[in-house]
Amino acid sequence: MWTKSHSIVTTAVTKEQMWKLFADVNNWHQWDEGIEFARLEGRFEKGSHFTLKPKGGPKVKVKLLETEVNQHFLDVTSFPLAKMYDKHTFEETPEGLRITNTLSVQGPLSFLWIKLVAQTIVDALPTDMQKQIETASAL
Repeated sequence: MWTKSHSIVTTAVTKEQMWKLFADVNNWHQWDEGIEFARLEGRFEKGSHFTLKPKGGPKVKVKLLETEVNQHFLDVTSFPLAKMYDKHTFEETPEGLRITNTLSVQGPLSFLWIKLVAQTIVDALPTDMQKQIETASAL
């Protein structure tokens, strides 16, 4: 399994602000320039799913596998012969809030989906996480 992770520690936001930002799936396009739209069907909780349309790509269905309010969530996107898992964690530390995003891809065609999708997401994480913090700090 291929796994890549990026963390940042900040005092600019709280875990509650970060949770509020991510739980509002239908407005992700306002702070993520790579998303045309995202639509949550139901509540932001385990078992729910949402449709995400990246700019320049096809719509994908994303399922929430784990949600622990203000702590973490894990979602999965299924591709032909591979799955991509995306975990977001919010951990309070003495230095500030540690925000971590971990992407994992597994399956027979994982090499293809890493090249087509996952590596681009990972490469953008430092910039994307700064934008998330900026946006969440206003919530």
